[in-house]
Amino acid sequence: MADVVQYKLERMVEELEDLEKRGIFSRREIAEIVKQRRKFEYRLKRPSPLKEDYLSYIDYEKSVDALRVLRKMNKEEEGKKKRRVSDYAGVARIVEIYRLASNRFKGDIHLWFQYLEFCRLKRNGHMKKVLAQVLRFHPKVPGVWIYAASWEFDHNFNAAAARALMQSGLRSCPTSEALWVEYLRMELTYLNKLSARRAELGEGVGTLVRHQPDPEEKQWREENKELFMPIGGENEDYKELDVQNEELKQKMDIFREKGFNILQTVYKCAVEALPSSFSLRAQFLEILETTNLANSENMQTEILADMKIEFSKEPGYWDWLAKYEGTGSKSAHEAIKVYDEALKTIPSSTMFDLYIKFLMDIIGRTGNRQISRLSDLSDSDIDPVSHVLMVFEKAESMQCITENLACQHVSFLLELGRLDDARDLAEKFCNGELSEAVNMWVLRLSIEMKRLTTPSKADFSLVFYLLQNPLRKIAVSKAESLWLMGLNYFSNQKQYFDKLVEISLSSLIRDGGSDDGFSLSSAIVNFVLQRNGIQNARDMYKRFLSLPRPGLAFYRNCIEMELNLASSAGGKAHLVETRQLYEAALSTYDQDESLWQDYHSMESKMGTSETTAAVHWRARKTLKGNATLLT
Repeated sequence: MADVVQYKLERMVEELEDLEKRGIFSRREIAEIVKQRRKFEYRLKRPSPLKEDYLSYIDYEKSVDALRVLRKMNKEEEGKKKRRVSDYAGVARIVEIYRLASNRFKGDIHLWFQYLEFCRLKRNGHMKKVLAQVLRFHPKVPGVWIYAASWEFDHNFNAAAARALMQSGLRSCPTSEALWVEYLRMELTYLNKLSARRAELGEGVGTLVRHQPDPEEKQWREENKELFMPIGGENEDYKELDVQNEELKQKMDIFREKGFNILQTVYKCAVEALPSSFSLRAQFLEILETTNLANSENMQTEILADMKIEFSKEPGYWDWLAKYEGTGSKSAHEAIKVYDEALKTIPSSTMFDLYIKFLMDIIGRTGNRQISRLSDLSDSDIDPVSHVLMVFEKAESMQCITENLACQHVSFLLELGRLDDARDLAEKFCNGELSEAVNMWVLRLSIEMKRLTTPSKADFSLVFYLLQNPLRKIAVSKAESLWLMGLNYFSNQKQYFDKLVEISLSSLIRDGGSDDGFSLSSAIVNFVLQRNGIQNARDMYKRFLSLPRPGLAFYRNCIEMELNLASSAGGKAHLVETRQLYEAALSTYDQDESLWQDYHSMESKMGTSETTAAVHWRARKTLKGNATLLT
């Protein structure tokens, strides 16, 4: 190992001498560079070098080379342009390290791309060789074929090689959407370059890029048509010009026809390879819209028809189609028509949710929910607020209402300031099909609580009556927000707080405690601790501990509470209570390693050596020697 490292360092002598001779690095700096390189070389010669070793070496060499270039720019005399050994030795060394790393970690595609990017930036002539290697090792990665074709097309200006690479990639990865889309883009880009070249030579009339005229410019041209007409009427010169323009137009039509044939061929092959891909067709349609091709409208109609046949049962298709119809010069009214058609085809809650989200986005763009008309719905006068409410009602009538849609409906009414309507609707949902919807109950109770600014005893009784119904029916694990809302609201009302505790006891007997996540008993104990002190909190948690399954989360909460008090007050009573809690928890969860670890840690910090050793011995005996975490 040492001989190999020494040999590599000796090969650097010429480069280092040149750097010192030119005054780029001092002798002391060169000694430090040699020291660092020796360290990195020994790392690479280990039996199993890590990828980080190679990358650290590369980063160091890049920083050294960057410093060399900077100092060379400051020291180099004018007229001296001959490259010397130190000018290219750093890049060659980095390439060699990349080669070693890629040979050892052939499956790391990210490393290969770093290698390729370095070769592309430095233009050191290794690009083709590295591309051939990565294509050999990763023929099933579409990004590699796209990268290679892009380099041939943009850097070498070799369209034939780029085309061959893309076609080879499509044979290796026929189900890659990105490859099909990029192949089409490349072919159309090449055709567009040919058309632009003809136009520069005076043999064409433009490119294949579709021109989007400015509406104001278009209107001005229509209003001032006479400015673009010949002053003396048509004469022979203008007739000859028209003939020339017609010939140029015919040549342009040839390019447009070729572009259409390419798109049609690639589209058919791509659909055969990916018959169930919706995004592929959408991307092809996007390319078609931005390109000026012959028969583009017919092709657009064909693609849309295929998409409707294949994906008419998917809500995502209708949502995309509605947004597609509502963009550009098309009105949002067309999008609403699409959503209405979608509801007839697939009446589902997902479709209603997408429809309402679209309408909300339109209303949000106006900046005011109280508007009476939308300016962009030019084809028809539509009251957006009424339309959204109509869609909500339609979802309910078609039995597609969900908890999310119902909450959106109530919240929308609240934003409109229709408090009574929102309250009645929430009551209707809670008493009907959404009687166990937690979020709807939270919304209804929040409406009632906000309405009662200075609640009386009757008001407290009404809110408690509403609250107890879902608390008794819904599982504790699902009703976390309801319980917290009730405990907060009645925290200063002892009568109703005690009733909530009784309901919680019966609910926990039915559902059991939680081992992780939300713990109702822990929340109640914490409320009691803040309001009435530690003694009442102890009495409360002992009531919950007497239940059949208190839950590990509750044990941990009580232990944490006692430990906090023991560390702050320093009393032995808290330590005794903490030990009793650990013992009670371990009687049920004796195979929980983390619980034993916490117990052992507590004894090592607050107990004696005897109690610590006893816990350690019991843990090893119970866990059968697996108490490796006890240190």
